[in-house]
Amino acid sequence: QVQLVESGGGLVQPGESLRLSCIASGFPFKIYHMSWYRQAPGKERELVATVSPTGDTQNVTDSAKGRFTISRDNVRDTLYLQMNSLKPEDTAVYYCNRGRPGGPFNSWGQGTQVTVSS
Repeated sequence: QVQLVESGGGLVQPGESLRLSCIASGFPFKIYHMSWYRQAPGKERELVATVSPTGDTQNVTDSAKGRFTISRDNVRDTLYLQMNSLKPEDTAVYYCNRGRPGGPFNSWGQGTQVTVSS
């Protein structure tokens, strides 16, 4: 079955960086667009970034453009999110899952908490 294990979150100060990782298993990782999503307290889950199956095309939500970079390793079935110049409004639980087309699998990982605070 689909398994997604996110890691790399933490508590950082504004302007600092974090690199999130997501190890995927139970499905053919390399054929799918993959995405990072986030959910802040009291808000709906939102799409943050998507990478194509080969990794050569990335899309990042406007609020994170120029600061976040999504990438993947199809040998290790691992998805990454490099987050630089973090802001308090980036505080959320971050999840990885399949992107569009197809959209996320019904199964979600536990997510990784990112807290940006001075």
